[in-house]
Amino acid sequence: MDDTANAAPLGTRHEVSGGAMLLHRSGTGGPSVVFLPGGGMSGLCYWNVHDLVAEFTTNVLYDRLGLGWSEAVDLPRSGTRVTDDLRELLRVAGVPGPYVLVGHSLGGLHARLYAKRFPGEVAGLVLLDPTHENIVDYLPEQAAQQFRNWNPDARFPSPEQIEVLRAGHRAAVARRLGDWPAGIREPLLDRVFGREQYVRSLREPMNLPDLFGEIHDAGPDPDLPVIIVSAMGSDTVAEELAPSEDDSRAAQSNQGKHRLYTEVAAALPRGEIRRLDDTGHSTLVWNRPDAVVQAIRDVLSR
Repeated sequence: MDDTANAAPLGTRHEVSGGAMLLHRSGTGGPSVVFLPGGGMSGLCYWNVHDLVAEFTTNVLYDRLGLGWSEAVDLPRSGTRVTDDLRELLRVAGVPGPYVLVGHSLGGLHARLYAKRFPGEVAGLVLLDPTHENIVDYLPEQAAQQFRNWNPDARFPSPEQIEVLRAGHRAAVARRLGDWPAGIREPLLDRVFGREQYVRSLREPMNLPDLFGEIHDAGPDPDLPVIIVSAMGSDTVAEELAPSEDDSRAAQSNQGKHRLYTEVAAALPRGEIRRLDDTGHSTLVWNRPDAVVQAIRDVLSR
């Protein structure tokens, strides 16, 4: 058991089969909204939108096992285990269904897998610049080859690189949370960017090809209200961590991603895409909480 877990500024730890998981719940009414964090992130990174959604319905932030204030486990984990963990956590914590799942980045993949596996428990999806299993077919060739030739060992940074990334990443995120209450911001930064935690966060997405296979094997997406929010602006956090001299490559990747989202939304019976040009992938929730909250309201109304 991780003794520092009690330092969480918000939330309660609940015991599930895989270990203790942090969950923070606010608001009343239903359907309940559940935020599924992006890769390596804590649920409390979404506190700003959570606080707004609490004004009109029950909503939940949580940490996957291995991240945030949930129990430390080896990462990566399969999508099946991740979605089983979430399902058990919601039951143990007494969060009533059905759920509107709000998944950002990797969390979008987990949200869709949950909906495929347990369709009767999901009322709708809001997918915030989500990871998608077909993305490789829409990327520029150089980026696509990185997926086709996936090698977790080659992708994982050296210890020296990790320290540089960790310091830079913390500083970049701290600047974007500057107006948050210090009692939430500082413990969050300390936790997410502690060395052991940060290493685990880097490991979490290292099984992406396997996750893509799980999504394919789980069958078609269920008939639900779905809004996909496509962030088409610059990913300023990523650019701070790894400046690129070739802006055209990032623009091509963005265009390919948006084309994929457009086709996905068109193929869904109740799918819709919303484009945001003034924010990037990493900062979507912090820069445009209004757009996130409106998408949640609109899915709830349907």
